[in-house]
Amino acid sequence: MSRARQKVVGVLGGMGPLATADFYTKLVRLTPARTDQDHLRVLIDSNPKIPDRTAALRGEGPDPTEALVATARGLERAGADLIAIPCNSAHAYLHQIRRSVGIPVLDIMEEVAAAAAALVPRPRAAGVLATSGTMQARLYHRALASRGIDVVEPAAVEQEGVTAAICAVKAGDLGAAARERVREVAAALIGRGAQVVVLGCTELPLVTDRQAISVPVLDGTEVLAAAAVRAALPSEAEEFPGSPERSSTLRSPGRAEVPGTPRAGSSKPAGRP
Repeated sequence: MSRARQKVVGVLGGMGPLATADFYTKLVRLTPARTDQDHLRVLIDSNPKIPDRTAALRGEGPDPTEALVATARGLERAGADLIAIPCNSAHAYLHQIRRSVGIPVLDIMEEVAAAAAALVPRPRAAGVLATSGTMQARLYHRALASRGIDVVEPAAVEQEGVTAAICAVKAGDLGAAARERVREVAAALIGRGAQVVVLGCTELPLVTDRQAISVPVLDGTEVLAAAAVRAALPSEAEEFPGSPERSSTLRSPGRAEVPGTPRAGSSKPAGRP
């Protein structure tokens, strides 16, 4: 594969660190590479000192804008050609981040909404699991609505379960209790009409058993990683010939296709036989 025109990916990370590590792993697995040198150059600023985004959105903590902007500018100065942010709640500040740099900054909501709209059959409603800050800011509501897809929200008590699962991951707990909370809330959303479940917090893929969910699951981390690979590679880059374990994300309309798209109505996760 030609490496001459590959772009350098900057990762505005650390929100939280495990989610950033998961994003990088997925980025590597989705890159069409046969050798070390085929892989993308990636600059990761894992900055867990950025103030809590959900607390800020709820009016309960300091504004993270300055720290987000400073981290983005640092990535640009270091040589990044584009930026990915593996934190959904941070996208409430996407406009300020984009305005502060001269390089593209990917939008996880737009990428996930495009992936949802590309499912066959196209879902009418998506169940969204995310932080209370992301839900309050209606980030997924707007992106999905622009493609004619409704959002099924967790009820208040269900949102408490989602929040508990997210906090467990941030504390390093990837155990059964967090997984069961995610499964229960996903099942409730499906029961209220969700035809696809969106993992709209980058902690949640780490405690989600896709095979336990009866509709397609869109892993926002995976979708963002695929978007970063597409944006960084030359347009004529060859498709990776290998295993579904490396290529497990979804197609987006008008983009290079990546094997492993789940069909709506199937319980199979992306990339599984």
